[in-house]
Amino acid sequence: MSTTTPATWLDHLPADSPFGVHNLPYGVFTAAGRPGRRRIGVRIGELVLDAGAAARAVGAPSALLDADSLNPLMASGRSTWQAVRAALTSWLTDPAHRAAVEPCLLPLADVRLHLPFEVADYVDFYASEHHATNLGRIFRPGQEPLTPNWKHLPIGYHGRSGTIVVSGTPVTRPHGQRKAPADAAPTFGPSRRLDIEAEVAFVVGTPSSMGSPVALGGFAEHVFGVCLLNDWSARDLQAWEYVPLGPFLGKSFATSVSPWVVPLDALEHARVAPPARDVEPLPYLDDRDAEPWGLDLALEVSLNGRVVSRPPFAGMYWTAAQQLAHLTANGASLRTGDLYASGTVSGAEPETRGALIELTWNGEHPLKFPDGTSRTFLEDGDEVSITATAPGPGGLRVGFGEVTGTIAG
Repeated sequence: MSTTTPATWLDHLPADSPFGVHNLPYGVFTAAGRPGRRRIGVRIGELVLDAGAAARAVGAPSALLDADSLNPLMASGRSTWQAVRAALTSWLTDPAHRAAVEPCLLPLADVRLHLPFEVADYVDFYASEHHATNLGRIFRPGQEPLTPNWKHLPIGYHGRSGTIVVSGTPVTRPHGQRKAPADAAPTFGPSRRLDIEAEVAFVVGTPSSMGSPVALGGFAEHVFGVCLLNDWSARDLQAWEYVPLGPFLGKSFATSVSPWVVPLDALEHARVAPPARDVEPLPYLDDRDAEPWGLDLALEVSLNGRVVSRPPFAGMYWTAAQQLAHLTANGASLRTGDLYASGTVSGAEPETRGALIELTWNGEHPLKFPDGTSRTFLEDGDEVSITATAPGPGGLRVGFGEVTGTIAG
């Protein structure tokens, strides 16, 4: 594992930029001059490299980089991902490429970012022991907070891929049935307990065949990269509807993702062992002798510009490799563009909880701000932003950008 990163020929790129050549996340953008032409971009500092144009400029045209989404590149497999990443690194570090590549760089502020890939299936997990324990204590006081199955398998549900949106897309407050415990009957109307869930998501590139589970060791062969995700939650709709089949309207109205997909290879220095487990996993989930796939990501959640939480991803009980092994254990196939998320990231301390339902303890302890305002759940006009960084080579940080959404009435 290299601890250094090659120097770039770009002027004015800070040496400690979280978007240096050690990162090179992928996205899809349009420029003002051609708003109808979506192009693959690679972020470098506060610039976006038009990847297809750069490939042509250096005499190596690529149909994968000239596509209007990341799906063709994602489907091409790990060896191609590594070759493309090596080429991009060369174009941005070898001075011999400067004259050809520099005109292909655009200011980040001048482009519009889009959903970077076509989402196939979507799965959301529930992998934080702290989050699951907190919710168990809120909803089942006096009982064991974790359900009997929680430490035996990564709990998850299949969500709605058609309502996954890119960061910046307004989130319309959902309507549905609500029934508080003291109400005689349900009513229909807008959610009164709209919440966030700060999560990390994994983007599948290489598909798999139906009937062929993906073992723990196959994680890096199938997962293209990582992004941030906010799985907005209408807690009042969910509380009434979820028994016995689980989340439905309380979750399916919107899920926001960040516009940049960080390649898995950019996260080598972020890999850590998961927390110690006190229940022995079944063999297909047993990662004790496998390469560790815990990730040391530091998240930050802001509400209307004020930081309200700093959740640590390194403490997640179930890893993304175990989640992938479990979701395919029954023979379910993977498709290019499948997206699966970690579930809410929460730490042990109150200031590290990744959802308002935990931060306010189900509304009992409102968040109070210096301007005199307070929040239990989200109000119309509220803006939520989630950012994250991870360790990189030589003390650098790897940036993920942000996933932001504003609540529309």
